[in-house]
Amino acid sequence: MIDWNVAVQAGTRLVRPGPQVSHAEAREVVTELRELSKVAHGHVRDFTGMASELDPAPATIVDRPGWIRANVDGFRVVLEPLMEQMSQRRGPGAFGGAGNVVVQAVGSRVTGMQVGAILAYMASRVLGQYELFLPPDPSGHAPTGRLTLVAPNIVHVEQELGVEAHDFRLWVCLHEETHRAQFTGVSWLREYVQEQMTEFLLASDLDPGVMLERIRDAAEAVADAVRGGDANLIDAIQSPEQRAILDRLTAVMTLVEGHGDYVMDAVGPEVVPSVQQIRSRFQGRRDGSSKLDKTIRRLLGIDLKMKQYAEGSRFVRRVVTEVGMSGFNQVWQSAETLPTHDEIKEPTLWIDRVVGPRAIDAPPKANEA
Repeated sequence: MIDWNVAVQAGTRLVRPGPQVSHAEAREVVTELRELSKVAHGHVRDFTGMASELDPAPATIVDRPGWIRANVDGFRVVLEPLMEQMSQRRGPGAFGGAGNVVVQAVGSRVTGMQVGAILAYMASRVLGQYELFLPPDPSGHAPTGRLTLVAPNIVHVEQELGVEAHDFRLWVCLHEETHRAQFTGVSWLREYVQEQMTEFLLASDLDPGVMLERIRDAAEAVADAVRGGDANLIDAIQSPEQRAILDRLTAVMTLVEGHGDYVMDAVGPEVVPSVQQIRSRFQGRRDGSSKLDKTIRRLLGIDLKMKQYAEGSRFVRRVVTEVGMSGFNQVWQSAETLPTHDEIKEPTLWIDRVVGPRAIDAPPKANEA
């Protein structure tokens, strides 16, 4: 279905170069980001109270092509087993005949180029991520996830915003280290996310007529996005079953992204003196994109991710204010204690269901405020 080698080749060929810095400057950036990821880990662990790793490895620092290669590796880990299952569902004759083999080979290269083009676009914008899905380590010693920071993008944004470099780098590390704390400190969370992704992909309706209808919907979504509408490709190609699954997946990702945004700002004033200036200018950068960039972001669902940051952060802030950090941390007990879409929009509903209605009137402890 996807030629991954073509995806890497296309992505690394299309991605724009990063800011021009000397070799010495590049080494300094890499060294500082690795050190700051360790510093941020301590702040996040102390502030959130999450039982994350005590002494994790420092962040892996990559350039833009390195980010593309890492994400293709992650996609392969998740998608290849699912594609095999989907192929088996089609039956043994689905790809029979030399003609179909040729069509499949050509199609996989085209899809690989499309994936590469999307990754090239994303590779110049992503500051960092916690990689949930890595190729298996034959020795069995490597961790199941990895914190990655994209050095050229961090340098580019700090220069564009005109902010203090050390503060901005630590601010970014606080957000990404929060994700590491979530997925290493909550034993069931990674498996839950993977299960939802698996269900979503396996729920694809492979009937040719339905697929043709989805292609038409996708074309209409592109036209709507160009006109400035809210349509995106993710919504256009979903089946009804997938929409229900995506609601659950979106809710948990809104929580983890919002939690990361909340922590990076709440910890910030003590350890990042210019955090208010950074947040203000960073938000202005998000809002001031070109029309073309906004169109692409709508199509790829990136605007949805920005909305997740805002909604999730509001949810976390409200819950912590009402019931303290220990009350909020009940969200990590199980999949049943995760907030729904409605509860994210109205946190009192989650507090009533999980913490208990009386907790709203109970002031948080001093070290939880």
